[in-house]
Amino acid sequence: MAGTVRASQTILVVGDSLSAEYGLKRGSGWVALLEKKLKAEKRAATVINASISGDTTAGGRSRLAALLAIHKPTLVILELGANDALRGLPMQLTEDNLNQMTHAAQQTGAKVLLIGLQVPPNYGQDYGERFAALFATVAKANKASLVPFLLKDIADTEDATRLFQADRIHPKEEAHPIMLTNVWAELDKMLK
Repeated sequence: MAGTVRASQTILVVGDSLSAEYGLKRGSGWVALLEKKLKAEKRAATVINASISGDTTAGGRSRLAALLAIHKPTLVILELGANDALRGLPMQLTEDNLNQMTHAAQQTGAKVLLIGLQVPPNYGQDYGERFAALFATVAKANKASLVPFLLKDIADTEDATRLFQADRIHPKEEAHPIMLTNVWAELDKMLK
């Protein structure tokens, strides 16, 4: 669309360590790579990374109103829920918090992109399936967009451990371009 002037977008990312560059050098995580990609494509967009390592959906929910008021985003990416599962918090609480955050962002006129997550197999098949499904449930209920699994082609590969740091929870730097690819597939449609 050469010659077309697009309005500037403000993208607010509210996430946990997967988006906060835990264990990585600054500027190498998927959110920083997103910012570089938008600049390279000359897209008028500002990316605000409000992610905090260890954050839960309750933490994100408590911070969201202020973030929305300060940054006035046109698009909000919600990447939370993994720490809820790691802490054994009730799944209904996670779903309620994601619903509330999605609704709050949409009330300001922002589009919402939910980032789906999955738990390791040691949580059991039933829990794992229900946890993965809650992101789609929230997205559908709120007519929000969804990335089904942030760590697709990373955590679900034959030799997944090679793409993870020693803790086997946080992806290595070389996994972050794949994470961006997973997010970009949906985000690109939302920015048009």
